[in-house]
Amino acid sequence: MGCCLGIDGGGTRTAAWLADSEGKVLGRAETGPSNPLKVGFRAAEREILKAFRACLRDAGFSRGVAPHSAPMLDAVCAGVAGVDRRVVHRKLLAWLRRQIPAQHHLLISDAAIALAAAVGDAPGIVVVAGTGSIAFARDHRGNVLRAGGWGIPFDDHGSGYDLGRKAVAAALRAFDCRGPRTVLMKRICRHWALRDITAVTTKRIDQQQIAALFPLVMKAATKGDGVARRLCDDAARDLANLAIALMKRTGWTRRSTPVIASGGVFQSSNLIRRAFARYLRRAAPRARVELLKRPPVEGALWLARAMAGRES
Repeated sequence: MGCCLGIDGGGTRTAAWLADSEGKVLGRAETGPSNPLKVGFRAAEREILKAFRACLRDAGFSRGVAPHSAPMLDAVCAGVAGVDRRVVHRKLLAWLRRQIPAQHHLLISDAAIALAAAVGDAPGIVVVAGTGSIAFARDHRGNVLRAGGWGIPFDDHGSGYDLGRKAVAAALRAFDCRGPRTVLMKRICRHWALRDITAVTTKRIDQQQIAALFPLVMKAATKGDGVARRLCDDAARDLANLAIALMKRTGWTRRSTPVIASGGVFQSSNLIRRAFARYLRRAAPRARVELLKRPPVEGALWLARAMAGRES
């Protein structure tokens, strides 16, 4: 029985789905983050392999050590954040081929599988806002373009990390009376058990912990906190600018083009979604803004099945 494997590896979690030759999903699994630029290659490889093995177990197979106990994989598609850097792609693809043998392997960005989940192989744009942020487009000739996603600390505007970092900065300015008062100061202190907000400067905080502040910002914004609302509005504008940049490069600003919003920031915040659509339509009035309705891992599985010749 030939099977296909789809993997979605992001800055927060890794998902894997295994399907049989008829497209029936046999197993699903989820593990920790696998963006190699954020967690390192070893951690990324560990989480991807854990997801694969957990997926096999969920499907009723063993860990796959014995050849007779694991399915023969026809194709593997892994959409992993950060792999559009050549050196990252080369290293991770070589590892993927060694550790998860299959007839075909495809390693692409997480944005690419999100677009596949939304529109298959049709033209369109996806903007992903999770721990990081990136936009990805495919035109009518199959050419692909990207904008943003250049990583922390230089880019990823509008992402969960960006919102968390700016929330801390705003709280510090409020403490100094350099900026407006905000409930974010107390909420961040409570979240991290700080005596006051200045203690954040000596606390060991990783990128995941900073990105995890996004729900605090969103809740404060919905309660009417002016600083939090401004941060969400700024994030929406930054994310819209990613799509607008690609629409200008493709000549789509006057066309009816699907623009898919994907990732935890969009999924969690109606405020950001509405502002994103508003900013986008100022530059591209006919843009069709949609929230991604399918998990990106489904796009990875669709692409794996396409490689195996099972998708029309």
